[in-house]
Amino acid sequence: MIPRHKRPTIKQVAFAAGVSTQTVSRVVNDRPDVSSETRGRVQKIIEELGYQPSALARSLIQQRTYTLGVVTAGLKYFGPSRTLSGITNAAEAYGYSLLLKELPSFNANRVAPILQEFLSHHADGVIWAVPEVGMNREWLDNPPNMVEIPIVFLTMQPRDQISVVSIDNYIGGRMATGHLLEQGYRHIAHISGPLDWWEARQRKAAWEDTLLDAGLEAGEDHWVEGNWSSASGSEAFDLLYHQYPTLDAIFAANDQMALSVIQAACQRGLCIPQDIGLVGFDNIPESPYFYPPLTTVQSEQYDVGKIAVERMINIIESGWHEQEVNDTTSVMLTPTLVVRQSSLKYQHHEPKEVIREKPV
Repeated sequence: MIPRHKRPTIKQVAFAAGVSTQTVSRVVNDRPDVSSETRGRVQKIIEELGYQPSALARSLIQQRTYTLGVVTAGLKYFGPSRTLSGITNAAEAYGYSLLLKELPSFNANRVAPILQEFLSHHADGVIWAVPEVGMNREWLDNPPNMVEIPIVFLTMQPRDQISVVSIDNYIGGRMATGHLLEQGYRHIAHISGPLDWWEARQRKAAWEDTLLDAGLEAGEDHWVEGNWSSASGSEAFDLLYHQYPTLDAIFAANDQMALSVIQAACQRGLCIPQDIGLVGFDNIPESPYFYPPLTTVQSEQYDVGKIAVERMINIIESGWHEQEVNDTTSVMLTPTLVVRQSSLKYQHHEPKEVIREKPV
């Protein structure tokens, strides 16, 4: 058998460094109340001995597992995958591990077993990273009795007494439509996402309101519903081309649908942006490499995940009580408009790429 070597203990580190175990703990936890000389000496001993703090011991002492439950769905989509990336990186930075549960569909509504599983693993909190789709928030009206854990929700309509972190999709939609108006387009169509998604409804409402505020029509034949996929964007463009022949611009509710609009327009001999202006949403990494490069609304989904972790840790460290599980405030992140050639009807008036932080 290979002999097992005992792990060095915090007491051994303290003895070798000539300090107390409390001082070693302060150094390990990067506390400021340690002199630079002592910190350096302790860190040297830690490295020499190969000391690793015990997560179990830390949990027992602080009555926490440093574990967060995360519920997600639809990781094939850009937004949910970027959000999970933000959650993962932020949790690692704060020393938390994750228990991940991916739902089979966005509409899954049996939450009691999921929460029970997180409770059985003594998770300190739960981040509900499933976008609001259909009736998948209905359970909040009658939550399971065993909910004794703080929950932060992402990408949903803000509600009283519930902690929510989301992108302000409505403001983003107004940015997109307002920019096209600024460029001189007046017959602006919309390709929405699936309207059982809260995000899609917000973006469509923004398109309608911005046109109405400008004294223009947002008729029923001026928009078509897609499903976020490039294929649905192409089909939507074909419908719009026939039912709204005077259209001169399109606000697509995501970049994947906008990509197919570029191809479909080109196949009909139309030029973007001269014949049709185009704005997308999300600013996916490929959007600067479309031809022409795509003007789009940049939604910081990564930051949604990161901020959710920070909020959760604040809730945990504040010493929450069962009757006050959730922070009662919501965070709505303002997106930015990234202007590229696809929307510049008068390209000599603006540089190739401009980032605007406020709605027009």
